This record gives sequence, structure tokens and C-alpha cells, in this order.
Amino acid sequence: MPRVFFFFFVVAATLSLPSWSHAEDSLVVYSGRAERLIQPVLDAFQAESGINVQMLTADSTALINRLQMEGARTPADVLITNDAGTLERARELQLLQPATIPGIEETIPSRFRAPDNTWIGLSGRIWVIVYNTTMVGPGDISSILDLAEPKWRGKIAIPSAGSVYLQTGVSVIRAVKGDEVTTAFLRGLKDNAGSLVYGKNRQIVAAVARGEVAAGPVNHYYINRHLAKHPNAPIASLPADQGEQGMGVVLNAAGIGVTVQTKHLEQARALVRFLISPKGQRMFAHVNKEYPLNPHVTAAPELLPLQSIQVARVPLSRLAQLRDPTMTVIEEVGLR
Repeated sequence: MPRVFFFFFVVAATLSLPSWSHAEDSLVVYSGRAERLIQPVLDAFQAESGINVQMLTADSTALINRLQMEGARTPADVLITNDAGTLERARELQLLQPATIPGIEETIPSRFRAPDNTWIGLSGRIWVIVYNTTMVGPGDISSILDLAEPKWRGKIAIPSAGSVYLQTGVSVIRAVKGDEVTTAFLRGLKDNAGSLVYGKNRQIVAAVARGEVAAGPVNHYYINRHLAKHPNAPIASLPADQGEQGMGVVLNAAGIGVTVQTKHLEQARALVRFLISPKGQRMFAHVNKEYPLNPHVTAAPELLPLQSIQVARVPLSRLAQLRDPTMTVIEEVGLR
């Protein structure tokens, strides 16, 4: 998608968001996360605190554009997104303010926070390879870059170019391996996937489970959610790029920031405190099958411990800076 067209697409999406009314005494959350993933946690906060919460959900980029256009008139008190790079972009645009949360340094490690705490990570996800256990054998894949090899032609499914997860993954590969390797990787993915390009990770997981393709890159929790419903599905998760020669898996985080224009600062801080508390973190871990970022909370038992997985050493705070050059490479290759 050419960048000029993408710009108009985002603006159009922003302007087409429905008009929305809210109660003046409510804490207003702008959420780029799907409602089903964040609403249970917000409901628990509301029940415990007595603070009424209202939520508007939309694409994260559209919400940032909306915050810019609304300016001082925005009702938004907090912004939640499913991508740290988007939160970093909101910080760069001065849409967020530092969150003064006692004990934050001991609760959420610094690598999951902005340097000035304008945004704070809530839950982590790793980019893994879902594979069909009847079609892929041990050792067939060791790196995500392997999916670009000619032997996988017609055998993989991939996310669309508009996927923030694809953009993040490619950004990290560029940062570690450079543009030449990244371009070759994307061209191989395009050739191998053909028309098997999906807008949703769960569609890739389902295609692998049906045996329509052998493998594909997805966020880890989509695999766990599929297995929770279909425990006999012949799929498994592969955290690739491990070992001395591996760059590590791509890790991203959903997170939260308090808006500069909030009219309910103390209530917004209370929500942040709840979401990073053991109770809030356990909900992310066990309801959504994501990794809690509070080191005092363990992940769901079916997940590999995050401490045992080698992660790419690219700071989350760099994702916004990397995004535009990454989109240029994606567009040049012609991924759709």
C-alpha cells in the first residue's frame, strides 16, 4: 500500500469513527485492543474501585489521529494499545504524560516502559511459528528467516502488510540483520505464501490446523487459544532463532499511557496501578494467555517461561523510529 494512500486511509478511518457520548464523571479509555481482550480486566477494576469506566475501541493509529484532532477537547483519559511502537509514537507526539506510580521500577522492568514512564507495558507476546505437527518435522525450521526458503513455496500463510505484528517483526529483523537480509526475507515470504495472506493471526492458526499450510508466523497466544477450543489440533508453537547464532524471538507488548488532557488524573493512575498489580497481571496471563510483565506474576502453565526464551535485543522504545523505514521496505517488496 503506497504511503500516501495509507495516510489517507488512516485519516479516513479516523474521521469515520462513530460519534461517541460519554459521562463526564467516567474514566474514558481509548483502546486499540479488541474489546474481548481488555473489557474483562476493566470490569474487574470498575468492580474493585467503584470508578465507572467507558471505552472506545478502534485501530490504534486511528485513535492517535483522533487524539491529535480532538486536542484539549478529548474525553480520553488513557490510551491502551496492543503495540509498544504505537505508544511510543503517541509519546513523541506529546499526547501522553509521565505516569507517577509509586514502586513502578520494581513492578514493571525498565525494558517494558518508556524512559520517562509516559507509557507502561502491560502484557507481552512473542512472534513464533505455528506449525502443523504432521507436516513439519523436528529441525525443519530453526529461524523465522527459513520461511523464505523456496522449499516452503505454497506451504506457508502470512499476515497482511497492514498487520502491526508483521511490521514489528520486520522492524526487529531490519534492526538486527539489515535491509538486504530483510528485503530477501520479505520477497521469499511473498513468493511462498502467494494468495495465503490473512488479516488475522487466528486465520493463520486455523489454516495450519486444517493442514492447508504447514506453518506461519503468529503471536503465541493465538495458538494457545486455538488449542483451548480444539485440544487435539495438530499444531505446536516454535520460538525460533534460539541459541548462540540466533537473533532471538521478536517480543512486543500491549501497554497503557495517561493522556496529557486527562480530566481524571487520579482515577487514570488508579487504573494503571490495577493493571500492573498481581491481580490485573494474572488476568492478562490466564484469560488472554499473554505474558505478564510484572516479574512477581507467573505465566499460564501452558506457556513456555519467558525467562527460558531468547529474545531479540531491540528496545521497545525503538519500534516507532523503525516503523516508517520498515513500511518503505514492505511497500517496495509489494506485500499486500
